[in-house]
Amino acid sequence: MPEAAVPVLRGLVLAGGASRRLGSDKAALVHEGVTLLERAAGLLAGITVDVHVSVRQDQCGDPLRGRFALVVDERGDIGPAAGLLAAHRRWPSAAWLALACDMPWVTRALLGQLVAARDPGREATAFRSVSDGLPEPLCAIYEPATLARFRARLEAGADPSPRRWLQAADTVLIEAACAQSLGSVNTPDDLARLRS
Repeated sequence: MPEAAVPVLRGLVLAGGASRRLGSDKAALVHEGVTLLERAAGLLAGITVDVHVSVRQDQCGDPLRGRFALVVDERGDIGPAAGLLAAHRRWPSAAWLALACDMPWVTRALLGQLVAARDPGREATAFRSVSDGLPEPLCAIYEPATLARFRARLEAGADPSPRRWLQAADTVLIEAACAQSLGSVNTPDDLARLRS
């Protein structure tokens, strides 16, 4: 009997956040000559078969985001889970490498490490956070069956936290070659660190 086909790996840049703590649109921040959104999309290009950008409904007309293939969040009250589940609804047989746009220290080599560790027979692949040992959900691979199960649980009223999803799933957890690469820009202090 032939083995089941490995689900194709698509890329999803999570760029639908409101950037409340930072006070300005994180996706539009320029670092080393490109916006954080362009940088994240560029990292995924070539590693995944294509790249999509997750946005809120009110961001569809944004010129920066509009340069990319968009996946529009179905709900606005569940954070990054909205983008993951909207992508899954459109392409239910695909696995997704999700990357938050506000993680400017992630490198192509780090994403390559994640993809190399992927086991499609498991439910997800993620880095272990150095701060608490838990899965890092915003730079992770989600397999299609896992997203289908998350959707069903969410519709039943479960917690929308992707980190908790990954904790409960059969997740391949790996140590990042450079743990500092998983930092994000959430506050003015983080932005100052990026610019220094």
